[in-house]
Amino acid sequence: MSKMNNSHSNHKVSLVGEVTIPGDKSISHRAIMFGSLATGVTKVTNFLLGEDCLSTIDCFRKLGVHIDVQKDEVLVYGNGIEGLKESESVLDVGNSGTTARLLMGIISGLPFHSVIIGDESIGKRPMKRVTKPLKMMGSQIDGRDDATYTPISIRGGQLKGISYESPVSSAQVKSSILLAGLFADGTTIVSEPEKSRDHTERMLKAFGCELDVSGNTVSITGGQQLKATNVTVPGDISSAAFFLVAGSIIPNSEILLKNVGVNPTRIGILTVLDRMGADITLENEKVVNGEPIADLRVKSAKLKGTIIGGEEIPTCIDELPILALAASQAEGETIIKDAEELRVKETDRIQTVVTELTKLGVSIEATKDGMIIQGSNKALNGANVASHGDHRMGMMLSVASLLADGETFIENTECIAVSFPNFKEQLQELLK
Repeated sequence: MSKMNNSHSNHKVSLVGEVTIPGDKSISHRAIMFGSLATGVTKVTNFLLGEDCLSTIDCFRKLGVHIDVQKDEVLVYGNGIEGLKESESVLDVGNSGTTARLLMGIISGLPFHSVIIGDESIGKRPMKRVTKPLKMMGSQIDGRDDATYTPISIRGGQLKGISYESPVSSAQVKSSILLAGLFADGTTIVSEPEKSRDHTERMLKAFGCELDVSGNTVSITGGQQLKATNVTVPGDISSAAFFLVAGSIIPNSEILLKNVGVNPTRIGILTVLDRMGADITLENEKVVNGEPIADLRVKSAKLKGTIIGGEEIPTCIDELPILALAASQAEGETIIKDAEELRVKETDRIQTVVTELTKLGVSIEATKDGMIIQGSNKALNGANVASHGDHRMGMMLSVASLLADGETFIENTECIAVSFPNFKEQLQELLK
């Protein structure tokens, strides 16, 4: 139980200062994976030491890779694409869907047997979206409900390239197939309905791999070797999102967020907030390892409702819970649509967002593919709310509690450590 006591609230708090955002989760995962497949030593700085990324390290250590962790710097001693060995025990991905799905792509190409398990939440998340195309490439995969759910057993090796049209826009699906394609004979082509985040494509190129990217289609030729490189992980814009919204909706606030990744496939949060009237400026823009980075300065502003949907959704899927809170403080109605994918995240995020924000007095209703929020900038009511073990819910509710009169109790904020271990301390430091 985490108690957020804001009885002094009534909009009298403001947030002022500077925040260092932890390393990007997506990029941290991939740096370990690609470093493990490369020849030579990969140095990863500003690595996210959250539980999800530590699960990735654990899995690759079990596959025989020497990985040395020192504070936020990690050294990965890669033995090349053929260098992974059969694990003596199951590969436990914990709560990490990225680890599960990308790892399946890699071990599908390796000539041995592996079993992937995860926590209770992973056991409910759909894996058929990757096991189906991997089977088409020639991997032998078994699992619950025809390889839809973990535990998943994979006997890999001898893959052939395929051309696959993914029914969902998902970086995890795309990446899983491309990584299997590294091991496959011939060329592997993946197309998706909308372009999903492209960290895999950018980082594979940084590791010396050739890919062809054309619109929403990516192709890779098998048999390429990766070469170790140094990776500087930018701050995670999905983590920055909580401060971007907090700084926008809490009066008299000004926050500077340093070195945040602003990859075009991830900045839906900036586009949406800009449309709602937020005051956010980008400073010190640069490109590192093929990834654009900037400092983000946010000042409080009066927001107005908007419609969020279509091809914008993949660029801000993880930020929709905090955008729902932003909408509650905006003028007019906000509609979030085309976001069915939210129902298969760490929790059913449509249902949990609606349930918990309703307890705080927000006028919000669920639809089958999103939600409708009636904005009003009156204070929320303190209440007992729950994160449902979902890190993004925990952070969203922590920000919401700052807008509430009276006390707010948030159940299970420990889950925030998955992606932002010192979130509460950072938020506390900004309180004025």
